[in-house]
Amino acid sequence: TLLACPVPALPVPMACQETVPVPVYTDVDRERFLRDVYPLRRPAVLRGVSLGPCTDRWTVDYLCEKGGAREVKIHVSSVPQMDFLHKNFLYRSLPFSEFVQRAAEERHSQYFISEDESYYLRSLGEDPRREAADLRKQFPDLAEDFRVPEFFEAESFFSCVFRISSRGLQLWTHYDVMDNLLAQVTGTKRVVLFSPQDAQHLYLTGDKSEVLDIDSPDLQRFPEFARARRLECVLEPGDLLFIPALWFHNTLALEFGVGVNVFWRHLPHGCYDKSDPYGNKDPVLASRALQGLEKALRCLDELPPEYRDFYGRRMVLRIQSRTYTPRPEGANTRLQGSAEQS
Repeated sequence: TLLACPVPALPVPMACQETVPVPVYTDVDRERFLRDVYPLRRPAVLRGVSLGPCTDRWTVDYLCEKGGAREVKIHVSSVPQMDFLHKNFLYRSLPFSEFVQRAAEERHSQYFISEDESYYLRSLGEDPRREAADLRKQFPDLAEDFRVPEFFEAESFFSCVFRISSRGLQLWTHYDVMDNLLAQVTGTKRVVLFSPQDAQHLYLTGDKSEVLDIDSPDLQRFPEFARARRLECVLEPGDLLFIPALWFHNTLALEFGVGVNVFWRHLPHGCYDKSDPYGNKDPVLASRALQGLEKALRCLDELPPEYRDFYGRRMVLRIQSRTYTPRPEGANTRLQGSAEQS
């Protein structure tokens, strides 16, 4: 069954920005995912896929018991909108059980910055600079409750990232270079996504957007952002969100919640940067091309302004003709109502 995913009433996106609901698929198994969902290369909510007993078991008390006193590195911020580019948060360490208790609270009797500070955990590998996160290694007791969806080949597996967020926590807009499934185990979460083809409207610094407030952006500073078309969904406990590589995403925890991201390599393994434990470094060939572009731009810097302008425009046209692909048919139209598929 293919349904329309409800878009939350709050916060309200800009009236001038087109918003489209992410399609929701039910009764999806591996065969249907690979046949009907994956080839489209577009985000999709998968509802009714079994994630194991974690959706029933992962209460605050259970997490504290199973996670125990293991030390975890966390993000702590005095404001709920975390900004990675300008680092408006602190890195701190806490025993896992204490972190979970604090993250589940609205106000804190013990705190680092303020009694209403926000918390975020993104699990790390044993050696964060070399090893990708894997729930089975960092939290083996909890991993027994979580069933990794078998929608990709086992040898393509890259990481399994454990995430816990305070209510109201919003993470910066960014992209990853690998496909991933975001499993919302407990709590609800709004996710806003933007197509890779809207990259020119997102004011990028590396893999992150400079537009922090996507609901009420400063259009004097970021006028092009209004032209980016947003896809939006609210994930309920037990939902999976397929996020194809390069799709920008921004998450807002509507409640205290726990999620798990599963990333896998869908390109030949040699395409990826071997020193990347997070899955967000550009592929080797793309990185090499960007370095070549910087070298070419430095050459243009040596020319007088009118020549620099002329040859810059020629470069843009050349890149467009060689690399741009048209938007998929119907990408600029709003999804109408609901449809059903057997």
